[in-house]
Amino acid sequence: MPEKLKVMVIDDEPIVGKRLKPALEKSGYEVEVYETGAGALKRIEEKDFDIVVTDVRMDEIDGMDILARVTAKAPRTKVIIITGYATIELAREALVKGAFDFIAKPFKPDDLREIIQKAAFALKEEQE
Repeated sequence: MPEKLKVMVIDDEPIVGKRLKPALEKSGYEVEVYETGAGALKRIEEKDFDIVVTDVRMDEIDGMDILARVTAKAPRTKVIIITGYATIELAREALVKGAFDFIAKPFKPDDLREIIQKAAFALKEEQE
């Protein structure tokens, strides 16, 4: 049986993690949720994740900081940016800095699952 993909969700709105964790676990992913960038970065130092889903706008450490730290530590990790403040400029900046994809809030868990499946497929292709 293939190993479960490890997914981290970082969003300072507790409802986002509460909604996404069960939806993603139902798809067979191992999911950890963090409400602060600092807590998430501490965990990223301890453990490698296959996919990191992060909000852009958060206090202290924002999603772009997370993206930079994750890509520096674990270049194969796919980072998906989520935001309620979607602009073309922000999406372009995230993608230029190495994000795998970008999704605007509000979105349905199925929309995110679809992007995570694409990221999982990309990870699998890179391993082969």
